[in-house]
Amino acid sequence: MRSLARATLVGWLLTGLTLPTGSATAAPDDKAIDLKVGDAAPAFEAIDDTGKPWKSAEHVGKSYLVVYFYPGDFTPGCTLQAQKFRDNMNMLRDQGIEVVGVSGDLAATHDLFKRAQKLNFTLLADDEGKLAKQFGVPALPGAQVKAKDADGKLVTVKRGVTLARWTFIIGKDGKVLYKNTKVNAVEDSQQVAAFIEKLEKK
Repeated sequence: MRSLARATLVGWLLTGLTLPTGSATAAPDDKAIDLKVGDAAPAFEAIDDTGKPWKSAEHVGKSYLVVYFYPGDFTPGCTLQAQKFRDNMNMLRDQGIEVVGVSGDLAATHDLFKRAQKLNFTLLADDEGKLAKQFGVPALPGAQVKAKDADGKLVTVKRGVTLARWTFIIGKDGKVLYKNTKVNAVEDSQQVAAFIEKLEKK
C-alpha cells in the first residue's frame, strides 16, 4: 500500500496534475475550511522567494490579488502555469492584478525556479501547508525531486508538502471574488484576466 501511494505521489509531482480534493495533511479532528466566494479572505503571511516575510495585509486593498496554489516547482504542469502568468503579466498588471504563487517548496527552491523561468511575480513558501490550510486547499506529504537550476545544473530539491492546484482572487475589499478548484495550468492566467475584465464591465 505504501509503495502504491508513493508511486501515485511521484506521478503527481512529475505531471503537475491537480491533487484529489479529498486528501489533506490535517488531522481527522481538524475542521476542514471551505472558503467560498463572498467570504472574507484569510489574512496570511509567508516567506517569499527572496527569503523575506510577505504579508497579505500589505497588499490586499491595493489591487486584485491572485493567489494560486500549485503542486511544486520544476514539475511540467506547474512550469507551464508559471510561464503563462509570466507571459501575461503586463496585461494582468494593466488590469490592476497582483499575482502570488504558493507551493510547498522552500524559499530557496522558489528562488531557483524563479530565476530558471525568469518569473516576474512573487512565489511564497508553504512547506508546512499552513497557508493552504487557511484557504482549504488539500495537501499531501512532500518529496525530494531532481531539477535543473538556471545554469542547467541538476539539483535535489525538498518539497515539504504537495498542494492541490487551486486559484483564488481576493478583491480590494478583502473578500474572495473567485475560486477555481479545477484549474487548467495553461489557461489559468487567461481565465483570471477574463474574469476581472468581465467584473470591471459590470
